[in-house]
Amino acid sequence: MGNSQQHAYLRSVFVKSGDRTVLANKFHTAPLKIAKSFQKQGQLSVIVMDVSPGILEGDRYTMEWRAESETHAMITNQSYMKAHPCPRGILSKVEQSFQLEAGAVVEHMPEPVMLFEEAVLLNEVKVTLEEGSIWMQADILCPGRTHKGEQFRYRSFDNRLSVQWKNELIFHQRQFIDPMRHRLRSSGSWEEMTYTGTFYLFSDFVRAEHLPPFTELLERYAAPEEHPISAGATLTHRHGIAVMAVCTAAWPLQQLMRLIWEEARKLMLGKAPLRLLQC
Repeated sequence: MGNSQQHAYLRSVFVKSGDRTVLANKFHTAPLKIAKSFQKQGQLSVIVMDVSPGILEGDRYTMEWRAESETHAMITNQSYMKAHPCPRGILSKVEQSFQLEAGAVVEHMPEPVMLFEEAVLLNEVKVTLEEGSIWMQADILCPGRTHKGEQFRYRSFDNRLSVQWKNELIFHQRQFIDPMRHRLRSSGSWEEMTYTGTFYLFSDFVRAEHLPPFTELLERYAAPEEHPISAGATLTHRHGIAVMAVCTAAWPLQQLMRLIWEEARKLMLGKAPLRLLQC
């Protein structure tokens, strides 16, 4: 199975039907599929399933999401995204694109990324926004299967995000980690921290006065004593807010990202926290 490379696709289009958002069409190839979709608090929520053990060496997953005008969708996945070993050094790749028309809202809230020993993963997200659209995403990176002694035993992780607003590139971020070459434990680097969490919010609705609620939330968040968190929030060059946090465990970051997401929903949408259904 490790020598069988595959290119899997998932394409979905969200459209407005009355006062609801629905999936107008969807296309997928194994092992990707939309496992479940449901209406919740005036939006459509979808859960993506990977029916394989995870992404294997040389595999490529391509997911394309288009949200038509005035639609509102939330996208998550069923479990951790697992990147398996790449003993020959052939990278595996996950690429996602989000195209939002005027007034569309997409909340992308995936489960954490887990990199196995010798994994080589390129994760690339491209976002295109129009006037009045809102895109947000939270993600968490794990250092490996720590219970198996695989902390920072992966080969490399290349994480990229680019955002365009009306055909203008307004944000580009690249995080490249090579644990064998980079001195992650150095002072001013990760030091004792092992897990990272990021949250991004992009919209032409974002203003400078939207930043203080996020910084205040970070200041008052009570992280567990055994797993301290270091975090910060900033305005991006244009139309965005970025939050980054580091910790020694995943679950405190998951709690924090949830609170940040709830704050973003309140500020941008005037909506209460979204309570997901269980699969």
